[in-house]
Amino acid sequence: MITPDLLARILRRKGSMFQEDLEAHRTQLTESLTGASVLVIGAAGSIGSAFTRELVRWPLGALRLADPSENNLVELVRDLRASALAPPDNFATSAIALGSTEFDHFLAAHPPFDYVVNFAALKHVRAERDPFTLMRMLQVNVLALDALLARLAQGPITRFFSVSSDKAVNPANLMGASKALMEQTLWQWSDAVPAVTARFANVAFSDGSLLHGFLRRLEKRQPLAAPLDVKRYFISHAEAGQLCLLASLTGDNREIFIPRLKAEQDLSTFAEIAVLFLQEAGYTPRLFADDQEARQFAAAMPPGCREWPCHFTVSDTTGEKDAEEFLGPGEQADFSRYRHLGVIRHPTRTPERLNAFLTTLNQLRAQPLWELATISQAMEQAVPELSHRVAGRNLDGKM
Repeated sequence: MITPDLLARILRRKGSMFQEDLEAHRTQLTESLTGASVLVIGAAGSIGSAFTRELVRWPLGALRLADPSENNLVELVRDLRASALAPPDNFATSAIALGSTEFDHFLAAHPPFDYVVNFAALKHVRAERDPFTLMRMLQVNVLALDALLARLAQGPITRFFSVSSDKAVNPANLMGASKALMEQTLWQWSDAVPAVTARFANVAFSDGSLLHGFLRRLEKRQPLAAPLDVKRYFISHAEAGQLCLLASLTGDNREIFIPRLKAEQDLSTFAEIAVLFLQEAGYTPRLFADDQEARQFAAAMPPGCREWPCHFTVSDTTGEKDAEEFLGPGEQADFSRYRHLGVIRHPTRTPERLNAFLTTLNQLRAQPLWELATISQAMEQAVPELSHRVAGRNLDGKM
């Protein structure tokens, strides 16, 4: 159970850090969204659904939600209908994926949207474990985005937003590099399609995250596993939705929004959070140096046992970064416009490298055999700041 008290202990703050900025820009948000038509792509994911819950608080003219996860999309609609967050009368959903033929026909069947907001992405570091998942990540994060922007450039649009990641800065893994390429794709089309993005921290308990895994392990009476040495910034679901709302509606063309977080007070290790999580659930962590022993203890736990097995280790898998950062080399953020947000204005464009990569990637996709090393090499050439440490082990090989 994720309680407000648990979130406050993990985030080291109560309430949303962006509430002041929302209030300060309420008039601008109201003027921008009153009667506006909005398309949210990837609306049923953790961040997309949080954004949608924030969006429907405003007087929209029309809202369309697209996501290939039919079940999650249905749950989001049920959640909206069962709460006070009523979508506009002109509201519909489609269980379709960005980059698909169905999505292309969807766009052709609708008049241009005022705002298009994209949360479709593959976001796991473990996506680089094989060439097939890696190629799908690049198709979703880069190629499908490029095709979408080319389509949107043909008609009027007020603003386009696509979510990035702190992992795009000095990336240590191919997922982060794909997000760096995503940012470059935005800037490539920004003269025709005004674009904004946001890099931000891990969303606490988002679907598929390690913290979300803690909930599942507790339900299934399984041990908790976490790295001792990996530090991350965290924000809540509501904060993620609010950050994206502020960026997409109040930002200017070619701007990157980042949260105002401080390493000395906002970084936490996953092991620290695991302990807080168990304490909130009424358990005392019991540490095991061996994962097999932790599993055996979990299997033998009698009813009412208030100790919970944990296996905390140092990180030894490919692509893990010790700590996240929001500013790349030569980048500066303006913290004067917002209370808890910084804005990077007019980031550097590298069209030659991006175009060369897109050409190479399409050539590789046309080949009958895909090799991980070849795709990785093409990404390293396109993102020279990529520092890709191959450890010989990926997250699928650990508990």
